[in-house]
Amino acid sequence: MTQTLPAADQRAVDKAYFEQRSLRRGAAGWLLLAGLGISYVISGDFSGWNFGLEAGGWGGLLIAFVLMGVMYACMVFGLAEMSSALPVAGAGYGFARRAVGRLGGFATGLAILIEYSIAPAAIAVFIGGYVESLGLFGITDGWPVYLVCFALFIGIHLVGVGEALKAMFAITGIAVVALIAFVIGMVPHFDPAKLFDIPVTDAAGASAFLPNGAGGILGALVFAIWFFLAVEGVPLAAEEAENPQRDMPRAIIVAMAVLAFTGLSVLVLAPGGAGAAAMSTSSSPLPDALRAVGNDGLAVFVNYAGLAGLVASFFSIVYAYSRQLFALSRAGYLPTWLSRTSSRKTPTWALIVPGAIGFILAVAVADGDKLINIAVFGAAVSYVLLNLSHIVLRRREPELHRPYRTPGGTLTTAVGLVLAVIAVVATFVVDVQAAAITAAIFVIGLLYFAFYSRHRLVAGAPEEEFARLRASEAELR
Repeated sequence: MTQTLPAADQRAVDKAYFEQRSLRRGAAGWLLLAGLGISYVISGDFSGWNFGLEAGGWGGLLIAFVLMGVMYACMVFGLAEMSSALPVAGAGYGFARRAVGRLGGFATGLAILIEYSIAPAAIAVFIGGYVESLGLFGITDGWPVYLVCFALFIGIHLVGVGEALKAMFAITGIAVVALIAFVIGMVPHFDPAKLFDIPVTDAAGASAFLPNGAGGILGALVFAIWFFLAVEGVPLAAEEAENPQRDMPRAIIVAMAVLAFTGLSVLVLAPGGAGAAAMSTSSSPLPDALRAVGNDGLAVFVNYAGLAGLVASFFSIVYAYSRQLFALSRAGYLPTWLSRTSSRKTPTWALIVPGAIGFILAVAVADGDKLINIAVFGAAVSYVLLNLSHIVLRRREPELHRPYRTPGGTLTTAVGLVLAVIAVVATFVVDVQAAAITAAIFVIGLLYFAFYSRHRLVAGAPEEEFARLRASEAELR
């Protein structure tokens, strides 16, 4: 049996095509999904964010944290609505495909794929830093750590999604316990004066609060994003959720609330106890902050548990990139062999190929700071398109069934859209070379779509079917 009535630039496929590209449904309830959202991001509390202190000082990073927190909150409310209305594995790509067409859908999916393919490389570098700081196995070079991370955790994902999500939830729990222990250990040592110990420069508007002036805020935005980066990946589990219309909004909003609290806690207490200057260059800021206040025993625990937090994010983002790649491949935007699933309903090649690329990048670049900027460029571009998609869908399809509706409607996502554009600009301010190279890769991907894959899309893929139904309803009206 073949799919009927494909569009002129789509190809019909038989039933076996989708049987070879199916995921395990009902594997996750809302609590596991919320844990997934926290797991995506929690490594950002343990490493990476602190480099923003050097860029903007504590005041600049605080303002950047608030701005990016608002951006993510606005986008999360929009995603909660779209994921309840359009529960497909393509998530961001599927939402944009429905709202702004095939090019917009592919551009969004490609940007998300860049983000999720690069982020594990950055996290692997941070894991290597934590392993070295613990003196484990006598390792002084990170590449064996990177190899173990990619091989072991991709291997667990190949076993099955239910097992992987439960493992992620357990590891994330350990990381949350570590953050609570860190907060308890640092509160008695908090000194507001230590937040402002970075030397004031001669930049315009510089002060103890903004040692690099107002321009430092823009430089700190990229690192503030690290507190929230990838929480938008929760809807990628839509086809494996028990009740996506109900569970997706609840899970992503709960995850965002938890992350805002943990992020603000470490932003205030780590530099407030050990000094912003010391934290600005640390590769393991939380353990280093505890050592600085003389709490060496707790530092060892947080160091080990912080490793769990980094592992949790690495583990979960591997899940995210595989589902985004799976959806784009299943619909023909990328080579279709990448979306084949195993007998355990896991997308084998969608797990392995980006993992191999991430490992090579981790070894070749070995700079978590630079890799963060590359990942954030892809993320920020996708955020522009995701907020835009919500606005367009609200205006074009006001009658679309929405089990959850965004508070504030399109005004909320319009605020998110403006802040996302600013975030894109910020990636060029922090590292113009890395941002430019990533932008070039993004353009090459769009050219691949324009000249090749747009003529080979697959009729019947869920995201394409959603868009086809909308077009048919428009014709009837």
